[in-house]
Amino acid sequence: MTSYIEIKGQQIQVLSTDPTDLVEGQVWYNSTQPGTFKAFTFNAIIPGTFAVGGNMGSCRRYMGGGGTQNAGVGFGGNTTPGGVNCATTEEYNGSAWTAGGTMTTARKSVGGAGTQNAALAFAGYSTANSNATEEYDGTSWTAGGNLATARLRLGAAGTQNAALGFGGYEGPNRSCLTEEYNGTSWTAGGNLATARQFIGGTGTQNAALAFGGLANNPLSCTEEYDGSAWTAATAMPTGCRNQGTAGTQNAALGFGGYIPSTLMSCLSQEYDGSTWTAGGNMVQKRRDLTGAGTQLSALGFGGYLYGNRTEEYTKTLSSTTTKTITIS
Repeated sequence: MTSYIEIKGQQIQVLSTDPTDLVEGQVWYNSTQPGTFKAFTFNAIIPGTFAVGGNMGSCRRYMGGGGTQNAGVGFGGNTTPGGVNCATTEEYNGSAWTAGGTMTTARKSVGGAGTQNAALAFAGYSTANSNATEEYDGTSWTAGGNLATARLRLGAAGTQNAALGFGGYEGPNRSCLTEEYNGTSWTAGGNLATARQFIGGTGTQNAALAFGGLANNPLSCTEEYDGSAWTAATAMPTGCRNQGTAGTQNAALGFGGYIPSTLMSCLSQEYDGSTWTAGGNMVQKRRDLTGAGTQLSALGFGGYLYGNRTEEYTKTLSSTTTKTITIS
């Protein structure tokens, strides 16, 4: 008999509570309900849509960010127009942005991870490529451990105490390096197969997704990280760089960005752990923006040309079913 791991390439998860960020075909065992397996399916998807949210207090691109649609945070970046590096932090409550604590060092193209009250800023560019890390507690920023390699335009994933930084630009070369943060210090992880900058990233330290980016041209390649190594996954239908990102390894969202044919894009693309499909278009084309949240409830903000604009992405699963299988 063929086993689940042979079909899906992974074991059935054992969880103490039913997951909320579900994908079609997901199967799990609830340890609080002995003898019970559950499977999630849906029959149709209502396409996601973007809607305009509250404007930021300043116009910026190349920011770091984190959090959720109703509790987002954006920090650092570069003013547009003007091109001045920023130390500004702003927090979003689902409708409006307010000022947060000022970063120690103004920088652009910074990696961002975590939540509104526990964010992480790392790498980027101030007066040179940076290896600095700063931690945010919802009020103020304090210094964290330095990365081994200074760089900018890198991908980011994870939380303040379990973050991942990968790819980027070291100068003069694009990077394939991965580093893992434990809340105190950075250590080396597995290298990306494809060195690239302006890379999209999301997920967790042990289940991250890297997609798009720039080598000689905007890339469509996708890679998945398991906590030690990257493996190739399905390529994006449309190669893109400088895009906003949200979600997890099995439910990711990329939106906006730079596409050679249009320079600035309004497209969004969704990943379900095996394939990419088209999502709803943004209200306004832009690149160099920042994202936060989940595939079902994402936040996009900043960028070029619309550096203070915010958009909220909402996707509804239709005809969902959670089936319970009881075994004796």
